[in-house]
Amino acid sequence: MRIGIAGAGAWGTALANAAALAGNEVVLWMRSAEQAALLAETRMNPGFLPGVPLHERIRPTASLTDLADSGAVLLVTPAQTTREMTAALSAVLPACTPLVLCAKGIERETQAFLSDAAEAVRPGSPLAVLSGPSFADDVARGLPTAVTLACRDAALAERIATSLSGSTFRVYHRTDVRGVEIGGAAKNVLAIACGAVAGRGLGESAKAALIARGFAELLRFARAYGGEAETLMGLSGLGDLVLTCSTAHSRNFAFGQRLGQGLSPEEAAGGKLVEGATTARALVALAHERNVDMPIAEAVERVLSGVSTIDQAVDSLMNRPVKSEH
Repeated sequence: MRIGIAGAGAWGTALANAAALAGNEVVLWMRSAEQAALLAETRMNPGFLPGVPLHERIRPTASLTDLADSGAVLLVTPAQTTREMTAALSAVLPACTPLVLCAKGIERETQAFLSDAAEAVRPGSPLAVLSGPSFADDVARGLPTAVTLACRDAALAERIATSLSGSTFRVYHRTDVRGVEIGGAAKNVLAIACGAVAGRGLGESAKAALIARGFAELLRFARAYGGEAETLMGLSGLGDLVLTCSTAHSRNFAFGQRLGQGLSPEEAAGGKLVEGATTARALVALAHERNVDMPIAEAVERVLSGVSTIDQAVDSLMNRPVKSEH
């Protein structure tokens, strides 16, 4: 299969390498013609993945029309650009070309799940989502990684998953689009909480409790919006949550860690995109719509909005009424 990749940041470049290693011809699109020419010449993307060579089967481009004859296109731009980029791709892609969403988040302005945002722009076209425990540099360097791809068309899900899978990148498939995208979006918010616990020096026991109770929140939210519990117990739910909540290699965890050390949200972000921070408000609003209890996500949102300090958030969580664990 020829695979198109829209977005040449760290994750887009890593997925391009993985797809090429799996035997596909890959067209990697980026906005800058100058960057595309440099990438084609040097076979390196030092701004995002320094020291990782670009596979020989990858062709960089700055023209979206070069993606038109792809068997599938992976959209790997920030979550908040999903609607805009889907519209741009719709102008050049045949309606039958599958679009695979690889960002993790919820549209902030509309509180729409990313699949809903894409389908509103490109109704009736095949759509999939890709998510799971994966760091870009691990994937780009060919270190063993497993993720999940979901598409409502089971046969198409299997075909794309098989095309992307190689000796070090394994793609499982499901039909539960909603469950997979909820796992990817919600875990970023919970990772901020775990980072704040680490930055505040509250210990490994507190972090473990936060991961476990955070997973309970994630399950409740997914069930309320039609996600399957089995999906959330897999790679795109529990697997991704454990990875993102366990190391400062995760941007969301590192952001939370700096919050715990006393920095403001703006200082902690350092000018970089933190998907969990842009998702928190929408996640909490959606939880309220379905009466889903998500105290950890709410605590994160209060800290980010300046309503609460880290210490106040911890106190509010620890002093909730004692109840049966479920």
